[in-house]
Amino acid sequence: MKRFNLVLGTVLVAAGAVSCKDEAKQTAEHNVDHYVVFVDSVNGLDAAERAANWAAIDAEHQRRVSEAETALTALENDEASAKRIEESKAKYDGVKMAAENEAKAKAEAAATPAGTPLADKFFGPGNVVGNDMTFSWVNKDNILDVYTKFYETFDAEKDEYSRQDLDKVKAWYEALDARKNTVEKEGLSSSDNGKIANIKLKFAPKFRWERMTAKGEENKDAKEKAN
Repeated sequence: MKRFNLVLGTVLVAAGAVSCKDEAKQTAEHNVDHYVVFVDSVNGLDAAERAANWAAIDAEHQRRVSEAETALTALENDEASAKRIEESKAKYDGVKMAAENEAKAKAEAAATPAGTPLADKFFGPGNVVGNDMTFSWVNKDNILDVYTKFYETFDAEKDEYSRQDLDKVKAWYEALDARKNTVEKEGLSSSDNGKIANIKLKFAPKFRWERMTAKGEENKDAKEKAN
């Protein structure tokens, strides 16, 4: 959140010599600089942080890009400034698309009802995942078993999952981690906590690889259909 506040706060940009520039032109140049730095800062945010604060980020972008485009009038449509603005707009569009795709994937995953075959494999029949994914049935006594079954199921069948399946797995994993934060305060033993940490260390690189390769296959299929 500290980094996000920095993005939305005053962006510090080094000012050069401006003795020969009038005040309006100086302000215009600063507005262009501030827009470029803002987009770079948004691009540098963690994906989860961007997603959590996207509405505020997008609103701030609208304000800053408007200021930057207005500045071009004072700068007499300076080509270098115009190019900087267009490059930053293109960069922001890419970040926005990624954020929207992430939000869409999470929404689709969250809409998975309890009792589906995939959910049953990961958590066992009768253990309700639910649309809200609160995992209220997970407690300090069974959470290690839940993580163990989750990892072993993924490891055994990871080559069979589609990109959509992996989006669901990611959403469940993040929700289970959120539940773990609550369970830790309810008396999770240090021994079980350490074992869960080891499971997470094994899971993370395998999941990243499977999601990356699934995305590559998806893009390949899309190109073949287009041709």
